[in-house]
Amino acid sequence: MAPLSHDAEVAALVDALAPRLLAQGWMLATAESCTGGLIAAACTELAGSSTWFERGFVTYSNAAKTDMLGVDKTLIAQHGAVSAPVVRAMAQGAVQHANAMVALAVTGVAGPGGGSADKPVGTVWFAWATPGGLQSEVQHFAGDRAAVRQATVRHSLRRLLALLPALPAGATAP
Repeated sequence: MAPLSHDAEVAALVDALAPRLLAQGWMLATAESCTGGLIAAACTELAGSSTWFERGFVTYSNAAKTDMLGVDKTLIAQHGAVSAPVVRAMAQGAVQHANAMVALAVTGVAGPGGGSADKPVGTVWFAWATPGGLQSEVQHFAGDRAAVRQATVRHSLRRLLALLPALPAGATAP
């Protein structure tokens, strides 16, 4: 599998995301667990991304989720790190701990181990915090670790684009 930096779909998604954020004057923060910073890396691959990308939090461990994003330890203990309450808290924490209006968060089981009957390998929870509200969902991806992580990057960016206001016809970002 090609590295994400050579993934044409990811590059196209980032190219579409940048003018939408710029047009609103919004900065993006990412809070990533199972992707280990791949979403932030994909965003910052685009020259000029510092005008719309604020920062990325790689919160792979439960302690990092608590320390960096303020996720309540009780949420993790009650629901597990791969859950709706935790990913929603991650997205909210990213907005609160960064100078950002928009955040996306991911936490999941990329494999090959670590899965369970309730949360098999390929289970990924997503959350998007925008001025329009907080959205979350779960997806189940097939494939090896690289495929799950790549699918997670693509889905997170696709869905964020769908949640952001569209550019007016013929408009370009400042």
